[in-house]
Amino acid sequence: MLYTGKGGVGKTTVSAATAACASARGSRTLVASADAAHSLGDVLGLRLGPEPTAVAPGLDALEVDVRHETERHFGSIRDYLISLFRHQGIEEIVADELALLPGAEELTTLLAVRHWAAEGGYDLVVVDCAPTDAALRLLTLPEIARSALRVLLRVQRAAASVVTPLARNLVPIPLPDASVFRDAEQLLYRRLRELRAELVDARTTTRLVVTHERMVIDEAVRAHTDLALFSLHCDAVVMNRILPQAALAEPFFAEWGSVQQERRAEIGERFAPLPVLESPLADDEVVGLDALRAHGDVVFGSRDPSAILCDARPLAFERTEAGYQASIPLPHAQADALDVAKLDDQLLLATGTRRRAVPLPRHLARLDLLGARLTDGRLVVQLGGEVTP
Repeated sequence: MLYTGKGGVGKTTVSAATAACASARGSRTLVASADAAHSLGDVLGLRLGPEPTAVAPGLDALEVDVRHETERHFGSIRDYLISLFRHQGIEEIVADELALLPGAEELTTLLAVRHWAAEGGYDLVVVDCAPTDAALRLLTLPEIARSALRVLLRVQRAAASVVTPLARNLVPIPLPDASVFRDAEQLLYRRLRELRAELVDARTTTRLVVTHERMVIDEAVRAHTDLALFSLHCDAVVMNRILPQAALAEPFFAEWGSVQQERRAEIGERFAPLPVLESPLADDEVVGLDALRAHGDVVFGSRDPSAILCDARPLAFERTEAGYQASIPLPHAQADALDVAKLDDQLLLATGTRRRAVPLPRHLARLDLLGARLTDGRLVVQLGGEVTP
């Protein structure tokens, strides 16, 4: 269960409250911070590290340490990069920083969460993600990177087996050996495939945390579309910091109360059919296990905090009179900002700055793209016509 939203909306408090509430109701729970600017330990009132720390019976917590996880997972790849940078005269501490490749933080974070979810025997894993854009990079990395690396790694590994032995006597720099490519292929291909499968699994979900500010809501709407584009499930929206009725009686807050009511209705309409959970503005900071449990009880009420709260229809392929159609959830998408194309055995979709290639079943891959339309928050793509030779 992954929580994300615009920076400063209270994701960490909501994540910790969910975990505390779930554990109090009988679920063995792990809450993990995937935000580089960790504050989970501050909310729990504990010092956390990269391995689970017992917070209470049935509740553990950790803060993912990218450097620690890189050393654990990257192995010979990281050692080779450091040796290469050191050979070029770069100081060791700088070389160590440069060895963190683009995407390494997102990948190692997912690997860490996956590792402890599997090893700890938990019923629920709650992840306090980074702000929206970084969280989207985290969640979409397995699909984007896997398709690019599948070909690249095979070509580089084949070339290295021929070129590297000859070049060792000619080039005065460290060269990668077969173990580097073997580890890269296992880490960046096989594990990416496994991570992707788990992210789109029906048991994995994302929740968007919002407040009543306009920019916050708009960003959450875009994130909801992007999550759907990559078939990542979203089951609820949490409206945080709702002003209590007592405060709205004060003249200073009267206008805020009116805005809050309007935005509350707007969120319910724009994100339907997702349930909107209401998280009130507390009298004091929600810090410590007791306060978090009490806050979670208010947010969830009689709902099970560990349950999937909305089961939206995923990507589906259906037979029609004209051939077949692919039905893809794309809430909030605008037709004039959407591009659809077909290349070989893939549908290429683009909305805003996000791009995705959707693999087609083999018996549909040779059909022509006949058209596409947006209907009730879903993109319906028509496939049919003559089978391409």
